Amino acid sequence: MIDVSDIGLSDPHEAGERRDELVAEVTDHAGRMAHGLALLQGGDYGDRTFQTEVGEWTLKYEGGAVQYLRFDPRSGESVYVVSTKQPPEPAALARALSDYDAFVAAYNEYVDSLSGLLDEIRGEFPEPASTEAVAAERDRIVDGIEETSDAIAGQLHRLDGSEYETFTVRVSGTRWELKREGDVTAYLRIGGDGGAYLLSQYGPPSVEVVREHAGEFAGFVDAYNEYVADLDVSLSKIDLGT
Repeated sequence: MIDVSDIGLSDPHEAGERRDELVAEVTDHAGRMAHGLALLQGGDYGDRTFQTEVGEWTLKYEGGAVQYLRFDPRSGESVYVVSTKQPPEPAALARALSDYDAFVAAYNEYVDSLSGLLDEIRGEFPEPASTEAVAAERDRIVDGIEETSDAIAGQLHRLDGSEYETFTVRVSGTRWELKREGDVTAYLRIGGDGGAYLLSQYGPPSVEVVREHAGEFAGFVDAYNEYVADLDVSLSKIDLGT
């Protein structure tokens, strides 16, 4: 019987340690490129692929740090030179690093190609128009609508006494809804679900919404007045027999 304990084994530690040293050096070096890409591409996350004569290199970064560096040769298997999962096999690392200088040259060529690209762009731009006057006019109109709507909400609250109610009418064929909480307007919506809000608890409407619908608010008030008038007529016809 063979005594396997006498069979000599080569020590893998030296190759593994050298691999780890090289990966650490590449990670640091490629990290500088990753930081540069993040600056150029304007984000914390991204990747870019660089072509060489024998393959392509993909540098993916996150938060300006290397997420992975992958070498894809024209023939043979891909090698993750830098990875968050596991280090590469030493022989595969050696094959990839034989093209590393070409990868760095491709990166430098890309960066150099951007040099002076923005030199002709002037740094002076037209002054943006102020929206202050438009917003103030919008607020003036909305304040008037809200004041009238709150008055309607108060009258409706007086009529039925409930804390929550939605008053609905049609104005020129379009559904208008006044949702109240007590005697205060919660919202004034035009068009039903998915419609436009002239009044809301979440902020003022856009100028476009005001422009499109504020002119019809008088029709909403008229519809409310007709509703109250109809109630008055109906109640006046009740005979209590006294």
